[in-house]
Amino acid sequence: MSDYRIRHAELDDAPALRELMADASVVRNTLQMPHPSLSHWQKNIQRLLGEGRYQLVCVDAAGKLLGRGGLWRLEGTRQSHGAGLGIAVRREWQGKGVGSALMAAMLDLADNWLGLQRIELEVYPDNAAAIALYRKFGFETEARLRAHSLRAGAYHDVMVMARLQEGCL
Repeated sequence: MSDYRIRHAELDDAPALRELMADASVVRNTLQMPHPSLSHWQKNIQRLLGEGRYQLVCVDAAGKLLGRGGLWRLEGTRQSHGAGLGIAVRREWQGKGVGSALMAAMLDLADNWLGLQRIELEVYPDNAAAIALYRKFGFETEARLRAHSLRAGAYHDVMVMARLQEGCL
């Protein structure tokens, strides 16, 4: 039995999300800026909980936030069958099943409640643990975007990965 549970994110989660995203090991693998302010996350959580966006958090028995995952519908009528996906797990909980629990919950939502056919994400090629997690859940590499984003003073490539439902192609 796990020592955590998955639930929908709430406005009151802003301080815990700020703490999660302030960790250097977490922020270096996202497109977030380091040292986020609480006011940033108070505004950001409102946007993340908007129409067509789904935010899940993983919390321990005491309610401490261990990780977060999000799905957002792609914009545009002809892309409404797809969504983007993002995930972040506290450093001390990485490799302990939190990411898998969040992925399973998000993909259940995508497949069984939203009817999404395509889920896509971007990941840095040096993030081996994340790539392994995504592959475990059926994501495949589709492309590499060169010099995609600035991280720690240098431009880095990202890999685009996606998971398609059977029959989508």
